[in-house]
Amino acid sequence: MLIDYKKVNIDQVDGKRVLTDVDFEVGEGDFVYIIGRVGSGKSSLLKTIYCELDIEEAERAVVIDADMTVIKRKQVPALRRQIGIVFQDFQLLADRSVYKNLDFVLRATGWKDKGDRHGRIGEVLKAVGMVDKQDEMPHELSGGEQQRVAIARAILNSPRLIVADEPTGNLDPETANGIMQLFETIAQQGTAVVMSTHNMPLLDRFPGIVYRCKDGHLERSSGEHAKTSIED
Repeated sequence: MLIDYKKVNIDQVDGKRVLTDVDFEVGEGDFVYIIGRVGSGKSSLLKTIYCELDIEEAERAVVIDADMTVIKRKQVPALRRQIGIVFQDFQLLADRSVYKNLDFVLRATGWKDKGDRHGRIGEVLKAVGMVDKQDEMPHELSGGEQQRVAIARAILNSPRLIVADEPTGNLDPETANGIMQLFETIAQQGTAVVMSTHNMPLLDRFPGIVYRCKDGHLERSSGEHAKTSIED
């Protein structure tokens, strides 16, 4: 199990509790949606997975063998190397090319050999269909292209888990479908994907495990109940 939460309480930075007694599990290769209204706790839940928010109270809170209730700051980088993070606003470095964005990450995570870095960058750009854009600057790319680069960045270190916060929120439907196909392929290859979304039609086109945040709790949902949950 990559994520194993039992009776986890999640507070925002200001101390306000947003989710109580969270039970949440993610295994290898799972494709998991987190749905719910704005402010319901989706992003806060995701932030606990990659240590952006601390977990103070839990019966059990484990992410990739790390106990999140006692993890030390010096242990966080090693955990994050096993987690790829994809944001709605891409967060690419604006002052360098696609290639140099990816090379920056590899150098920062311990890849010392230039040839190894070059080879890995080529592999991930091929995987997301962006080899011909490697010399472009982020501002020269469409939103969908920037998100593909962000996904390439997320999979550079062959993570066991991808966490994506509203990754299709700024994209048109056709582009969003292309991004979802990428995530689906990644999950089929064994990397778990956990993503928050407001885009309910995605749940039909790309089926997965669905959890919803509502009234301070996280519930596992399915079928029509899941699709209507945000309006409930």
